Parts: sequence; C-alpha cells; structure tokens
Amino acid sequence: MRIIGLVGGLSWEATALYYRLLNEGTARVLGPHHNARSIIVSVDFAEALALAEASDWDGLATLLIAAARQTCAAGADVVLLGANTAHIVADQVAAVIDVPLLHVADTAGTAARAMGLRHVGLIGTRFTMESPVCTARLSEGFGLSISTPDAAGRTALQQIITGELTLGRVDSTHRRRCIDLIEALRADGAEGIVVGCTELPLLLRPEDSPLPLLDTTALHVEAALRWALTDEAT
Repeated sequence: MRIIGLVGGLSWEATALYYRLLNEGTARVLGPHHNARSIIVSVDFAEALALAEASDWDGLATLLIAAARQTCAAGADVVLLGANTAHIVADQVAAVIDVPLLHVADTAGTAARAMGLRHVGLIGTRFTMESPVCTARLSEGFGLSISTPDAAGRTALQQIITGELTLGRVDSTHRRRCIDLIEALRADGAEGIVVGCTELPLLLRPEDSPLPLLDTTALHVEAALRWALTDEAT
C-alpha cells in the first residue's frame, strides 16, 4: 500500500473523520486489522481560519505548503488537504511538492458526472461557496452548472460550521436550516448537492436531503484509497 499524506488540523474534527474513513476503507479492501499507511501533519486551525478570514490566501498557502512538504519528507506518496476551503490554494501547494495532490473538487466532479448530473448546488464554508477557484474547478473541469445559497444562507452555514461543527458541537436543530437551503437550491435547478465541507456530514445525513448528496470527504478518501491500493497511481 502506498503512503497517504494528510494535511490535517482543518479542523481536528475533520481530520478525525478522514482518519476513520481511510482506515475503515482499507479494512474493507484488505481485511480486518489492516489500516491505512498514512502520515498526518496537522496545522493550527485557529491560524488557518484567521488567514482565511483575512483573505490572506498567500499566507494560507505558505502554511499548507510547509505541512505538505513535511508529509512528503516523511515518505508520503500522495497528499490530501483535509478541508475543502484549503483547496482555494491547492494549485499553489501542488506546484511545489514532488508527489501528486488529489484535489477534492475533482472527486466531486467525477462523481457528479458519473451520476449524470448537470447542475449541482454547493454548500460549505463561506470561503468555499464564494471562491471562484472552487466553482471554476467544477464548472470548467466537469461542465457543471453551480448554484450556491444566498447571502443569508452562506452566513448561516459559516456560523454552523465554524461556530459549532469544528468545535465538535452538533445541534440537530440546524439540520432543518440545511434542508431548507437545499430545497432552495433544488428550486434553482440543482439536481444534486456537493457537500463541500468536511464537517457538514456530521450534521447532514443522506436520508435528510431531498437531493442526492455528494460527500466530498468520503469521495476524497475513496479516491485516495484507489490511488494507494491499486495500480491507478502508475
């Protein structure tokens, strides 16, 4: 098995989910007691969040590049950034490491195309929803039309994610707010929802949604395991 490098700490709740899914997936393929060969380098989420809130994307890139290089130096064969927002600077990170970086939007775009979707809604942090980098990767790379919630909806999601889920707090009363946002996106023509936030699946379950959910965390992990456990990397 090739070694998966994960840049974590974005938040640690997200990193814990990545770690669990990587190991559960490895055990399904290789059998009980097998776990993923992995390296995790965690950054300080408070520092990363402050950089994003200041729109200091170069600063965030510098932080994540240092962590990605550490995973490579420790022997990683592939790198994952353990947050959707971090992919705003993914191209900058990928350009300076000597192993592949698996982009989370590519996994979502591939899944949407396989499902025959043409128009998807995108939910996540305000940074992810408002960044042209994220939407362009899906639209230009996979021919998808993208809808995002209105300003009030984006603000609500930002508060739910950074004010609660990244702190390990899951308030089920906010599930209804997420469902309402998905209903509005469906009315705008969305045929499926890209759940572009690692922590949102802690709150929003597939059975809650009136549209298919494309869980980017699960899809990212699946792509990494295909890379690590098959000949896909060669």
